[in-house]
Amino acid sequence: MSMIFSYIILGLSLSAPLGPINAAQLDQGIKKGFWHAWMFGIGAVLADILYMILVYLGVVHFLSTPFMQTFLWLFGAFVLIYTGVESIINARKVTVSSASGGESIMKTLVSGFLMSVSNPMTILFWLGIYGSILAKTAADNGTGQLFIYSIAVISGVVLWDFFMAMVSSMFRKYLSQRAISVISVLSGLSLVVFGLYFGIRAVSLLYPMLF
Repeated sequence: MSMIFSYIILGLSLSAPLGPINAAQLDQGIKKGFWHAWMFGIGAVLADILYMILVYLGVVHFLSTPFMQTFLWLFGAFVLIYTGVESIINARKVTVSSASGGESIMKTLVSGFLMSVSNPMTILFWLGIYGSILAKTAADNGTGQLFIYSIAVISGVVLWDFFMAMVSSMFRKYLSQRAISVISVLSGLSLVVFGLYFGIRAVSLLYPMLF
């Protein structure tokens, strides 16, 4: 039981660092409330599960080829920059009263999935972290425990997403219209910055002599 708990803590720890997914989930919660933030996080978790399965099957080695890495960095840059610019442009249009009704829960879930699945850091993250977990667990306990420990890691990720949804939706109750607009702009800018970073990584793969 203590081992399972440690893997849940691992999932929490892996989700905590601020990145584009956390920034976007906070933005969803502040603008649209708990359920949108929660479903955005669940969409991101579904992408995590997909990559965990690919790592387990060994398919992820195809995704780590230079061609696929470049494509994923470029696609991730496009998704983040597009989402960030859209958030900035629509910042003044968001109101506390209407924020929860403009977009369906399913569309929010799909947005979370697409942003996470198009994030090359997600692939590298699960390849490095989950790949090492697979190797260690298989060596220490055999393959029979892999599924249980994998569920424990995902449980930690889900707990963090629930926490983020709670915090962001609570902040929403105490923020003015102007504050929500400012946060929307700042969130959009952070996503654009992440997107530009992804674009630079793609260019560095295409033209390594420049870096």
